Amino acid sequence: MIKPIRKAVLPVAGLGTRFLPATKAVPKEMLTIVDRPIIQYVVDEAHAAGIEHIVFVTGRNKTVIADHFDRAYELEETLKRRDKAEALELLEKLRPSAGSTSFTRQQEPLGLGHAIWCAREIIGNEPFAILLPDVIVKARQSCLKQMVDVYNEAGGNVIAVEEVPMDQTHQYGIVELEAGQTGRAQRIAGMVEKPAPGTAPSNLMITGRYILQPEIFGLLSGQETGAGGEIQLTDSMLKLMESQRFTSVEFEGESYDCGSKAGFINANLAYALDDPKLAAEVMPHLSALVSSRTAAE
Repeated sequence: MIKPIRKAVLPVAGLGTRFLPATKAVPKEMLTIVDRPIIQYVVDEAHAAGIEHIVFVTGRNKTVIADHFDRAYELEETLKRRDKAEALELLEKLRPSAGSTSFTRQQEPLGLGHAIWCAREIIGNEPFAILLPDVIVKARQSCLKQMVDVYNEAGGNVIAVEEVPMDQTHQYGIVELEAGQTGRAQRIAGMVEKPAPGTAPSNLMITGRYILQPEIFGLLSGQETGAGGEIQLTDSMLKLMESQRFTSVEFEGESYDCGSKAGFINANLAYALDDPKLAAEVMPHLSALVSSRTAAE
């Protein structure tokens, strides 16, 4: 019997050093893409996939994330007095229902694997999703929902992947697929984290979306530190792969690595241009900038 995916883990304890000084006092997950923080897009994706409970693995100075998903009484009362019904309705729509979020601390920066392990008591003995909050996936259908659909048929563990140029594979985690398969969902034979140039088994990178079985926690408990002196999730997934199926899903949509400055800017442009009114204001300026840049070169 395939158990449903009810819970998701969002590791949000990172320091965001690539965005200093902006992230000195503001968590990187709270930087905005147009009019809402990065974390909101990821939570919306999870909810669109049917996730009922979200576990945030946080660190110090991340309490503003919890505040964002809580009531803001003073703000809401002010909106009511000023008859700002539309803004009030938006806040109410985005607020999770009572009891549907949990927050736990990762006291030390020991890597992604350790962050996921910190959620073990809340997840319990059931399969769960992981969404890396640095990554936003812009798609007609939630990326995680696409993965859940595959999981409901195949079971086991599911990883979202997308193509990257072969000369960039050394920058990412890359999957190796079993031979003789076709289609968007294929069985995984192996994974390698940042392979040396020219050695990648494919050009399919791991995108930051996972569905994993709870046995991963036992493996993470005994996992030795790997690359960077951290507990790597990939190492434990490779061990789990020895006894359980892993399926890759080439999702329909486009991902943006908002942990990088270029990805963050590209995400802002993509979502801004999706809004007809905002696009009408942004496009002339953007075209002028491109023209002047081209002329200067």
